Amino acid sequence: MQKRIVRKLDLERFLSQVEPHPSPSPSLEQYTVSTGVAATMLHIAAYVNGDIVGKTVLDLGCGTGRLALGAAFLGARQVAGVDIDTTAVGVALKNSLKTGLKKRVRWVAGDIDALCGVFDTVLQNPPFGVQKRKADRRFLEKALEAGKVVYSLHRHPLADEALMNRLRNSKGNAEAVSSSPFLGQFVEEHGGRIMGVYAMVMTIPRMFDFHTKRRHEFIVDLYVIERRH
Repeated sequence: MQKRIVRKLDLERFLSQVEPHPSPSPSLEQYTVSTGVAATMLHIAAYVNGDIVGKTVLDLGCGTGRLALGAAFLGARQVAGVDIDTTAVGVALKNSLKTGLKKRVRWVAGDIDALCGVFDTVLQNPPFGVQKRKADRRFLEKALEAGKVVYSLHRHPLADEALMNRLRNSKGNAEAVSSSPFLGQFVEEHGGRIMGVYAMVMTIPRMFDFHTKRRHEFIVDLYVIERRH
């Protein structure tokens, strides 16, 4: 367990060691969360809200393990990562070996609905529902079932150039924003309470044939959600 606060820069350096998926699927929306967004998300969870160090943590739809390994690095007591893609889970296992955290994280290859148990904290970068409508809702439902507190990334609902410019000039910091009416209602109906929403800039490289730019920037919102019951 970490005895000291890890600087965000050092956390980003650690997360940069985590290899991405070698052949991501567009239908599964397998976009690896950027190191900057992942580091900010984990720092908020660990040091603003106290939801990582000494806690049980689940990375739902873990991909190659960036969030799970980040939580283990910061001092989570127990970490699990689950993903339906066996290739992604295999890379996650290799990443845990590479970073010296093999004994700290358990990996599960399977559908999220097969998961049982309750964790202190759920971290997730779910599909945004671009390729398959409502894909993010299924992850949110499961996260609220499995976690006491949920940290979930979702695409910002509007094209907000002013917000984008502020975030670009903030050197990787997040900005508190309002939740979308839809997600607010959805979370409420499924037993949760939104405690905060933080906007960040996500940058992803060109990954698929339909991508026209070498890299793409867009705003993601980090939802911090508490389960009411």
